Amino acid sequence: MTDRFADKLLTWYDQHGRHDLPWHHDRNAYRVWVSEIMLQQTQVATVIPYFEAFMARFPTVHDLAGAPVDDVLSHWSGLGYYARARNLHKAAKQVVEEFGGKFPQDPEALESLTGIGRSTAAAIVAQAFGKRAAILDGNVKRVLARYHAVPGWPGQTAVLKRLWEHAEAHTPEERVTDYTQAIMDLGATVCTRSRPDCEACPVKSGCQAHARGETALYPGSRPKKAKPEKTTWMVILEDSDGRILLERRPPSGIWGGLWSLPELDPAFGPEELSEACEQQLGMNCGDPELISGFRHTFSHYHLHIQPVRLPVTGNTTVSDSDRLCWLHRDEALALGLPAPIRSLLTEPEQAALL
Repeated sequence: MTDRFADKLLTWYDQHGRHDLPWHHDRNAYRVWVSEIMLQQTQVATVIPYFEAFMARFPTVHDLAGAPVDDVLSHWSGLGYYARARNLHKAAKQVVEEFGGKFPQDPEALESLTGIGRSTAAAIVAQAFGKRAAILDGNVKRVLARYHAVPGWPGQTAVLKRLWEHAEAHTPEERVTDYTQAIMDLGATVCTRSRPDCEACPVKSGCQAHARGETALYPGSRPKKAKPEKTTWMVILEDSDGRILLERRPPSGIWGGLWSLPELDPAFGPEELSEACEQQLGMNCGDPELISGFRHTFSHYHLHIQPVRLPVTGNTTVSDSDRLCWLHRDEALALGLPAPIRSLLTEPEQAALL
């Protein structure tokens, strides 16, 4: 028997839900998976053009698994949270090598793939295979926290446990593909974080937060902590042929695995930058030219970036070719670059607007 919550939600979805998103066409586990990973902490409108370009370049999991990681990162550039792209690439290789190129239909097997958690695995099972599985992404957490007036921040174990219990209880046996899309749509378009449109909500009659006039209290907020401020020099080293020196970042951490500009300790003064480049990179440089600095915010700190151009006047040989390489701008822009670095290499004067 269909849960009343699910029944009302499905009736609403038939009339008001989103039925024509790109990953709804030619629906399969690969396309659902890529869309789910892209949609993590990213709005649908932002994801759509990235998804379409990604599918054009990597139409199958075999194409993705066989591609160089730099190619994958370049098609992710600007979408943020780059660990998602690296994990996507690793998981594609796992699907090909361990599962013969076919996504498993078992949630636990899906969770064995890099970057796939409980809710993402359930979404793939429900959306691609039509099998009953409860999801609990950010939108669903908000809907259920309000409907059941579950206090507390969903990042806390006890709160998350209660929300999973509600998610399991409401997920129907029939039309599970539509239901999972419906509850995500409700959170994204009606039960929004701020100014939810409660009058348009199909389940408002049973919503405890609405009945109490306390929708703003649910879900509870993450305990606030001041973000630290950091500063760095971003060095645009340019040789006589117009090539730029790029440095691959370590595989883990911020911008992991992406190509970026070399960084220098902010303790160096502008007059010390040429000497610092010679000491750290073996490059003889001319006088520095400062570019307007700007601040880029990450999830857990603010980074003040001070860009500087330095013409290289002598030897351009690099000792670590796996980590450092000289590229013309058009070649560099074809790689996976963080959005601020891409902006610096295209329109340095505009980078301060990021």
